Amino acid sequence: MGAGHTRFGALPDGPRTLLRTAVDGAFSSVEKGAERSAVGEAFLATLGFGGWQIGNAAALLAEEAGSAGAATTRVENACASGGFALRAGVRAVERGDAELVLVAGLEKMTDVTSARRRYWLGVSGDTEWERLAGLTFAGVYGLIASEYVHRHPDGREALAEVASKNHENGSRNPNAHFQKRVSRDEVLRAPRVADPLGLYDCCPVSDGAAALLIAPADQARRYTDTPIFVEGLGAASDRLAVQERPELTRFDASRRAGDRAFQDAGLDRSRVNFLEVHDCFTIAELLALEDLGFAEPGGAVDLTLSGATRLTGRLPVNPDGGLKSKGHPIGATGVSQVYEIFLQLRAAAGARQIPGAEVALAHNVGGAGATAAVSIFSRG
Repeated sequence: MGAGHTRFGALPDGPRTLLRTAVDGAFSSVEKGAERSAVGEAFLATLGFGGWQIGNAAALLAEEAGSAGAATTRVENACASGGFALRAGVRAVERGDAELVLVAGLEKMTDVTSARRRYWLGVSGDTEWERLAGLTFAGVYGLIASEYVHRHPDGREALAEVASKNHENGSRNPNAHFQKRVSRDEVLRAPRVADPLGLYDCCPVSDGAAALLIAPADQARRYTDTPIFVEGLGAASDRLAVQERPELTRFDASRRAGDRAFQDAGLDRSRVNFLEVHDCFTIAELLALEDLGFAEPGGAVDLTLSGATRLTGRLPVNPDGGLKSKGHPIGATGVSQVYEIFLQLRAAAGARQIPGAEVALAHNVGGAGATAAVSIFSRG
């Protein structure tokens, strides 16, 4: 019934202020009001980037939310922490553990050195083999993109279209880290980071927070006349290291999580009006379209180049700019995706509004596809 969001970017605010701002925004968005003392369960998604408050961060959520006394839990599942925190919050409501649940995501990432950032990003991957070999996340996704482009030669153009499209969307989002347009040619001419991925193929390191308020469906209209309903949830995991998987250009965790979410919702994929997918690198958006069943293997290339995934296309993807343009404060990302869905389904997204949106999907990935959470929402 409520959602709050900070600006994403390199921000002067500390973690406590970011968290408090997002939670305050969630409560203030509830038209009929919600008492903070009514929160019975709360979940905080965070990696604890840089080692800040690495222990017992959940108590901080209760403190900053003004809900001290509520049962609070920290959820850490790498970049998929937000999606799994949402899942935990919804399940708590379903079990009757609380009539009002708070889910928040938080990360402060820009106040540490570049070397320390690489360390903290790296711990979400396979530290025994990949990291000791010097392989960064950009390197892992570069390997995946290299194989994908080898199989599908137009894939490089599609990667550039993903970046250009998401920057276009991000330019309409006042909360986005990057709010500037980038052409396909600029993407293709940019310096290489991990071939074939260039500078504009990679999401930024960002600070930010987001928060959601969840209640039982039969109680939601006590708080608002325009609740958004959780129709289905799915989650799955895979082998941690990509070298242990049977297929490099397929994330089986995303496939399983997506299938489970659609089965839980009892909906067909054709009902979905738009997607929020985990595009930490541009190749990840193409893989998501295929893994979630919206394109056959390799089919994401033609789908993307046709313009179908643009804001005015038949299947808009990442209308808020995605991780690529909006930013990627790790713990906040999955919660932020649902914030965008909350706005879109309430027809409150402003310049990036998708007309008539009724059903949406959020897809949140941890590491290089090792964990995934998928959730489906409707306007009711």
